[in-house]
Amino acid sequence: MSRPGALAAIFDLDGTLVDSEPNYYEASRQILAEHGVPDFSRAEHESYIGISTLETVAGLRERHALRVSLDELLTATNRRYLELARTRTRAYPEMRRFVELLAAEGVPMAVASGSSPEAIEVILAGTGLDAFLRTVVSADEVPHGKPAPDVFLEAARRLGADPAHCVVLEDAAPGAAAAHAAGMRCIAIPYVAAQADAPEFATASLLLRGGQTEFTARSAYAWLHGTSA
Repeated sequence: MSRPGALAAIFDLDGTLVDSEPNYYEASRQILAEHGVPDFSRAEHESYIGISTLETVAGLRERHALRVSLDELLTATNRRYLELARTRTRAYPEMRRFVELLAAEGVPMAVASGSSPEAIEVILAGTGLDAFLRTVVSADEVPHGKPAPDVFLEAARRLGADPAHCVVLEDAAPGAAAAHAAGMRCIAIPYVAAQADAPEFATASLLLRGGQTEFTARSAYAWLHGTSA
């Protein structure tokens, strides 16, 4: 049941809470190389940031005309990613502090991510963020991934929060679009600075063009309380 006026925070995971995109790039690069694609670039990888792993793998399979089933390619990519994620994922320090500030105040929080449930679990446990973020929604659990609002609306439902009182933290344009479609405010922290002018980011309530270099827990906390209902 929703609590009128109660603030809730919903975090994207990859590129927002944690710097996991290098692991996704490396996993994709290795798998594609094994299937005869030796030149997968970071620029190509960045074009997939913000959408689900399933949609990314499907897009790569089609773009490179790979003669392997989608299920096999997805399984191999997820397995390789998890191998990397267990030892190479770090939480952004200011994001961790922000989560801790909200937790101390009792603000309900959730993670809504395009990653698989297994990947989310591994990363939250490995970084210790699972101590604060116990409500988790994967795009695998809803009909449509970002930019559809499904993951955010499901996170709000599980938190018992009114979408109008939720604040989403996102690093990617599809996520900012999904937050807007869900009727939620958004703090946008672009992972790729060159994408800060994407029209989806124009819908954000707060856009930090410098990304994580511009984000601080205290300033975000002050902004949140200065504008929340």
